[in-house]
Amino acid sequence: MNHLDHPNEITRESLVRILDIMHRLAAPEAMPELLREIIEVGKVAIVAETGVLWLLEQSSGQLVMVVPSTDTPARLGVGEGWAGKCAKTTVISNIHECREDTLFLEYPTQIEGGETRSLLNVPIIGLDESVLGVMQWLGAEVGQFDEHDEWVGPALAAQAAVAIQHSYMTDELLANAILSQEVAVARDIQMSTLPDSMPEVPGYDLHGHFQPTDHTGGDLYDLVVLNKQLFMLLGDATGHGFGPALSATQMQAMLRVSFRHGAGLDQAYMHVNNQLAEDLPDDRFITAFMGFLDPVTHRVNYHSGGQGPILHFRALGEVCDWYKPTNFPVGIMEIDDKQESANLQLEPGDILALISDGVYEYANMQGEEFGEERVAGVLKSSHHLSMNALGEKLIKTVMAFGGDAPQADDITMVLVRRLPG
Repeated sequence: MNHLDHPNEITRESLVRILDIMHRLAAPEAMPELLREIIEVGKVAIVAETGVLWLLEQSSGQLVMVVPSTDTPARLGVGEGWAGKCAKTTVISNIHECREDTLFLEYPTQIEGGETRSLLNVPIIGLDESVLGVMQWLGAEVGQFDEHDEWVGPALAAQAAVAIQHSYMTDELLANAILSQEVAVARDIQMSTLPDSMPEVPGYDLHGHFQPTDHTGGDLYDLVVLNKQLFMLLGDATGHGFGPALSATQMQAMLRVSFRHGAGLDQAYMHVNNQLAEDLPDDRFITAFMGFLDPVTHRVNYHSGGQGPILHFRALGEVCDWYKPTNFPVGIMEIDDKQESANLQLEPGDILALISDGVYEYANMQGEEFGEERVAGVLKSSHHLSMNALGEKLIKTVMAFGGDAPQADDITMVLVRRLPG
């Protein structure tokens, strides 16, 4: 008795091999090996000269031949040839005489060393009813495939679907695990660069705040007394993850080293910019405010490479002055000549607020951004608070404005207030 007598029966040998594959699908075995073995099993169960397996590539939307494997796999668009038509319609097709079929003649698939006379096309459908690929069985005889083969084919395709989706899920989990690890390391780098406590500067109240997103970026701030002056830094490297965190930390370290070796602000800004322009990839840069406050003269000298706006709250009149960046972002291109720093004067009660775009651009569910006017409103209404309390008030106001909208960018701020006389 053969399967032609009972079309819905399968040979014991084929059944055992299919069950073995089902058992192995739960193991972390390489997908290409399993798919090749599924094809080998199918050749026995369906009695075919050979089998071809196509996977739908999500990035291109094309079918790519993965079994048999070649150095340059064949490709078909969805709708091209019988494999493409099968992927498009998700319908099994059984071609009894390929030499008389126009679509096959336009897109032929031949048996190695022989001629394809029969062709069975079976879609590979995922659990979510999405098309994952197509199985094709090639026969050397006219009308080689029958009802038994049309019954076994989908069973094999279902096993292939499990193998394919298992592999995709494993790859996604691995990628997420690598990303999570990278984000954790980047966040550790960011946190390690922040001051443990605020430096003591006579006549001044200082506050620094850093609130990262889930996807770590390259924000940082620094407040430290160097040569009896307060060095202030707020930077934001483009991108997310490990690279930007390292870039921002590299800039901070280079500035610290420059100052400790006697470089002035202008000289350090030029050399650090030029070194980063050489080191960073073309699509990377850092927006950064860097400046010194002299607590005796109350004068701030600064450079702002793409970091803005810079907010100067004037206690006299309770008005906000906004300053644009003084130059292009750090690391974009080299500077030929030493740039002269800008300056501003802090009067009693004045506040210098360095705030990252994570605050200004925080958007609510309607897409409306928090913006400069709301930041100014918080400072005008709460400038009498300590800088720590003012920072907390600003963050709470931003979060209340955002509502259920997620934080899209790191929030970083430096608040420096000259105490009232």
